[in-house]
Amino acid sequence: MKLHELCPAEGSTTAQKRLGRGVGSGLGKTSGKGHKGAKARSGGGKRPGFEGGQMPLYRRVPKKGFTNIFGNEYVAINVERLNDFEDGAVVDTKALLDAGIIKKVQDGVKIMGDGELTKKLTVKAAKFTASAKEKIEALGGKAEVI
Repeated sequence: MKLHELCPAEGSTTAQKRLGRGVGSGLGKTSGKGHKGAKARSGGGKRPGFEGGQMPLYRRVPKKGFTNIFGNEYVAINVERLNDFEDGAVVDTKALLDAGIIKKVQDGVKIMGDGELTKKLTVKAAKFTASAKEKIEALGGKAEVI
């Protein structure tokens, strides 16, 4: 097979509509747009969401809440998920990503206190709850804020 022999599979493409090429073409004169009206004009038709002059849904529904542009979003992990690591390991964001415990680091990782921890670990995270810090340090581990 040569480069000039390449072509799409049979029936996978259709010929382009050639508008305004005479009455005999089937798409001549008005070019398939009918007679007059908004849809026959250039740039014609209604904008998305237009409801014929009635107050549209996106304006009828009340606005609620806001997005704080200065807010931080942390990935929350419970203490019991840290049992996947070996005793004495250093657990940081890279280790959590490599282990598949978190998918992505947003503004940091927050360690929550749900569950039981059975291993002595050095945990480096952006935030800790009081109960999580207590559980890590009770086993002789360290909870370091980075």
